Amino acid sequence: MKLLSKTGLGLAAAMAIGLAVPAKAETELTMYYPIAVGGALTEVVDGIVADFEAANPDIKVNAIYSGNYDDTRVRALSALASGEPAQLAVMFSIDAYDLIEQELIIPFEDVAKTDAEKQWLSGFYPALMANGQIEGQTWGIPFQRSTIVAYYNKDMFRAAGLDPEAPPTTWDEMIEMGKALTKGDTYGLMIPSTGYPYWMFQALAIQNGKEVMSDDGLTTYFDDPTVVDTLEFWKSLSTEHGIMPTGTVEWGTLRQAFLEGQTAMMWHSTGNLTAVKKAANFDFGVAELPANVRKGSPTGGGNFYLFKDTTEEERVAALKLMQFMTAPEQAAEWSIGTGYMGVSPAAYETEALKTYTSEFPPALVARSQLENAVAEFSTFETARVRDGLNNAIQSALTGAKSPEDALGEAQAAAERLLSVYQ
Repeated sequence: MKLLSKTGLGLAAAMAIGLAVPAKAETELTMYYPIAVGGALTEVVDGIVADFEAANPDIKVNAIYSGNYDDTRVRALSALASGEPAQLAVMFSIDAYDLIEQELIIPFEDVAKTDAEKQWLSGFYPALMANGQIEGQTWGIPFQRSTIVAYYNKDMFRAAGLDPEAPPTTWDEMIEMGKALTKGDTYGLMIPSTGYPYWMFQALAIQNGKEVMSDDGLTTYFDDPTVVDTLEFWKSLSTEHGIMPTGTVEWGTLRQAFLEGQTAMMWHSTGNLTAVKKAANFDFGVAELPANVRKGSPTGGGNFYLFKDTTEEERVAALKLMQFMTAPEQAAEWSIGTGYMGVSPAAYETEALKTYTSEFPPALVARSQLENAVAEFSTFETARVRDGLNNAIQSALTGAKSPEDALGEAQAAAERLLSVYQ
C-alpha cells in the first residue's frame, strides 16, 4: 500500500477536521475612515472591526485610515473613480449634498428593509441625523459625531479667584473671566481659526441668534448684519478685549497649547475629550458653549455613507457592519475610548457608559448640548462654499479685510455657486 507523504497526511487531517484551514471570507469590504483629531482612534476602530470580524467570519473589513475629513473624501472618491473597490466610508456629515449630486451614494431606505433595520434607522439622536436626512431619505448614519465644547483649566480659575465650578455661560461672562485669566504668557481663551473655522463661526453666529445657511442647502446668509456682527465680535476678543491671540489660532496644536497652559479656556471638539483627560496634569472642566441671544453649537463629525457602486451582497455586509459599529455597546466603547458622543440614547443606557459618565461627568456635556444644537453648515457645492467662508473668517481675523468686506465677498461667491441649484 502506498504511504501518504507528510504533506498529504497534513492535508488529509485538515480536511477531516474541517477547521485547520480557515475558510476565506465570502464578502470583503473596504472602508475609508478619517482621523480628524488626536488620540489613538485607529486602535479603537481596529478593536471594534476585529470584534465584528470575529462575530461575522464570512466578512472581511479593510479599514483605510486616510487623514482628515477632506483627505478621506479625496481618497475615497479617487478610489471609486479609478475602479478600486470601496463599499463604505465615514466622511464629513456635511458632504451629503455633494455626494448625492454626484450620484455616489444610496439612501439607507434602499437597503434597510426589515423591521429591525428600520428600527435601527430610527434609533439615533435627531440632531445627529439632521445632516444626513435630505428630502425625506436617510443618506448618512452618524458615527464619529461631536459638538463643540468649552474646555477650561480649573486650577487657573482658582488662581484667578474664579469659581472652578462656574465656567462662563454668556459672552459677557466669557470676556470678563477671560480678562481675569489672561496673565503673562497665558491667554484667557483660544478659539481655533484654522482647520474648521467655519464650524466655530457657525457656533458664534447661532449664539448671536442667526444661522449662516438655509436648511435646504441652497442659500447662505454670510452678509447678514448679525453674521457680520458675529465676526466683529470674534475679532474683538483679541483686538479689543485682549483675551485671545491676534491673527489665527491653529486647530491642530490648540489641544497641546491648552495642556501646556498657554490658554485657560479653549473651544474644541468633544472628540478631544479622552486625549485631554489622559494628558492633563491639572484639574480641568468641560462646559457647554456660552450664549449671547441663545445657546447653541453645530453638530460635527462624520457619518457612514454607502456607495452606490456595490453588489447586493456587499450592501448587506456593509449594513451589518454599520449596525454593529453603532450598536449601543460599541457606541459606548467608542465614546469612552475617544470622547465622541454615543450616537443613540440606547448607548447611554449601557452599564459601561452609565458607569463611565457617573465617574466622569464631562463625558455628558456634548450630549446635553444636543438640546440646543443645529445641523452643521452644509450646502450644495459645500467644499467650495465653505472655503470661501473660511477665507473670509481668516482674512478678517488677520486684519487683511474688514469683516463686512470679507463676508460680502464670500456671500457673492456662494450665490454664484448655488445659483445653478436654485
